[in-house]
Amino acid sequence: QVQLVESGGGLVQGGGSLRLSCAASGRTPSNYPMGWFRQAPGKEREFVAAISWSGRSSDYADSVKGRFTISRHNAKNTVALQMNSLKPEDTAVYYCALGAQAFTGIRRTTYEYDYWGQGTQVTVSS
Repeated sequence: QVQLVESGGGLVQGGGSLRLSCAASGRTPSNYPMGWFRQAPGKEREFVAAISWSGRSSDYADSVKGRFTISRHNAKNTVALQMNSLKPEDTAVYYCALGAQAFTGIRRTTYEYDYWGQGTQVTVSS
């Protein structure tokens, strides 16, 4: 089993920044992709960003491109999401996810991930 724990959420004014972190522990697989998703009240969970095992490839939702940056540190089994220029519409619970199947590319959909964190709340005020 793999456990994921997110941290770094909170309340921030519009235009501000937050950095989310996610630490994986337990029986982490090899060459696993990781990603961040978010879910706002009354909405489905949506893709935010993903990164390949090597860290050389990443992808972002159009709504966050140019503002968010995903990174990972494999030796520490961590992934981070730097969020800048935050907007009220970024308000959501943010989840990190880990794919159990070895894959050197990027996963973008919820069903491609096997493990999820408990989520961390991000609230952006206007």
